[in-house]
Amino acid sequence: MSDVQKIKQLRQSTGAGFKDCNAAIQEANGDLDKAVEILRVKGVSKASKKMSREAKEGVVALSGNSEKFSVIEVNCETDFVAKNEDFIKFVKELSEINLATGSNIDTIKKTVMKNSESVENNLVSIIAKIGEKITIGRTKTISYKNTTNFSYLHTVVKDNLSKLAVIVSLETNEKNEKLNLFGKQLAMHIAASNPLALDSDGIDNEVLKKEQELITEELKNSGKPDDIVKKISLGKINKFKEENSLLNQAWVMEPKKKVKDVIKELNIAELKIKDFFRLKIGE
Repeated sequence: MSDVQKIKQLRQSTGAGFKDCNAAIQEANGDLDKAVEILRVKGVSKASKKMSREAKEGVVALSGNSEKFSVIEVNCETDFVAKNEDFIKFVKELSEINLATGSNIDTIKKTVMKNSESVENNLVSIIAKIGEKITIGRTKTISYKNTTNFSYLHTVVKDNLSKLAVIVSLETNEKNEKLNLFGKQLAMHIAASNPLALDSDGIDNEVLKKEQELITEELKNSGKPDDIVKKISLGKINKFKEENSLLNQAWVMEPKKKVKDVIKELNIAELKIKDFFRLKIGE
């Protein structure tokens, strides 16, 4: 086999550029297996140099069905790379692995992909090939008994890849068109309204503490008496809780009603929001 043929074969198997493949073959004295290993090592070196850079672009991938849904965030540095075919192919397969592993990140990284290499090794290779920092971000899987799951994708990049994804799980024994419509609308509502928790009790204490600090700072120089400031502060924090808890939010389809009112009006037996997750790239 000529050096040109070896370079062509090496490029096809590794995705590396012509110059890198040529240099690796020369260094390996024509041994293709050694050349692959040289490129892999160089890829690790290239990847490590890029890991200090920021990666806030990318896509969110959704996989699953009404019984089980999974989402995974894969970040890169530029939106241009987020639309790259190699990147998209990698993320699509990664999304199916995420679904199969139940979003266990350690298991995901060790899982062997279709090219017989682990996710971890493929990540290194694609970083070396594309030339940007690429990282696996947040993941989530929802799957519960007696539930029906719904999803929504916003700003779709391609197929099941988007910039924002929502998955929501509704608990009830009933399955009908009324439930399906509500589930789809609820997923859209969550995408638009970005609730922090199902109810006010579920909002993280650290988030509330930070919000209270901001409110206190805002009112500090108001010149109002302390008792009035205290009342205003309490009103603001209660409003924050209401606006950020899903059940108490104004329903996007009919803002005069709250989400909990809509659920009651549906009159679906024992209908409850079991779980939800909203994932926006880089947020």
